Amino acid sequence: MQLVRQNVKYGRRRTRHVRAAVAALVVAAIASGCASGDDGGASPAPGQQRLDAPPARALDSYAHKLRVTQVARAAAAKRWGLAKTPLAAPPAPAKKPKITTRKGFEVKGQAGLPPVFTTIPTKKKIVFLTIDDGAEKDPALLKMMSELQIPYTAFLSDYLVKEDYGYFKKMQSRGVVLNNHTLNHRYMPGLSYASQRREICGMQDTIQKRYGKRPELFRPPYGNYNADTLRAAKSCGIKAVPLWASEAFPNRMDWREWDRDLHPGDIILTHFRGREDWKGTMPDMIRKVMKTVTDKGYAVARLEDYL
Repeated sequence: MQLVRQNVKYGRRRTRHVRAAVAALVVAAIASGCASGDDGGASPAPGQQRLDAPPARALDSYAHKLRVTQVARAAAAKRWGLAKTPLAAPPAPAKKPKITTRKGFEVKGQAGLPPVFTTIPTKKKIVFLTIDDGAEKDPALLKMMSELQIPYTAFLSDYLVKEDYGYFKKMQSRGVVLNNHTLNHRYMPGLSYASQRREICGMQDTIQKRYGKRPELFRPPYGNYNADTLRAAKSCGIKAVPLWASEAFPNRMDWREWDRDLHPGDIILTHFRGREDWKGTMPDMIRKVMKTVTDKGYAVARLEDYL
């Protein structure tokens, strides 16, 4: 019996050693994947040996993919005039965080209505990029975001989108989720419940008809809403109402918080705009956003992965 206990104890120590070794390999894989420089093909880097055990091979393959991805992102950053390569977001959480309405943003009966928030609860240094309305339909934006592999979420208004539904179909085909920003971008608290419901449900119907999926996210125009807005949104199938913590322009960032800074989980707002409205283009705006985000050590993550 004593021998059995010793074997069990030894087995536990050995398991801890193995886990520690695997953890070290994961760290090494991620570190090598995030390093910039040449890809190096399928061969291991000088001084490194090919890993042969099945778990080690998987780690080696993962590290290689990270390395290739970051090299491609670095090349794209250079092409698009970014001073720094955007940081890669961590994997999506296995368990999504609990989303609640931000304090001070509640309406009467809020407990039974979609939550209204400006930030996702997380400790990770990530932010989320959202783009509203649909006025500017710049092909360069589609190309830039695809090449840089930066995720973003669109909130669309039909009175602008209908000028070119195809543009947003291309956006959707590249993994962007298309969400609800009403049919006509009206000031919602100034409308009756029935009118608000027509604005929201009507856009739900339009997106489903044109793009095949009914949205679960809704952003009220100007960020203005009342209890009727949220009740109407819920009746149309909306699950959450993301607002924003900061807003991006080609030449500046505007901030909601007193410290004028980014925080883990912040949602960034910007718009489909161009030189007619801005002192710059949509790619100029992305350069400004990414400089701010990257300089502060943040990565852009996919909003839907956390909701």
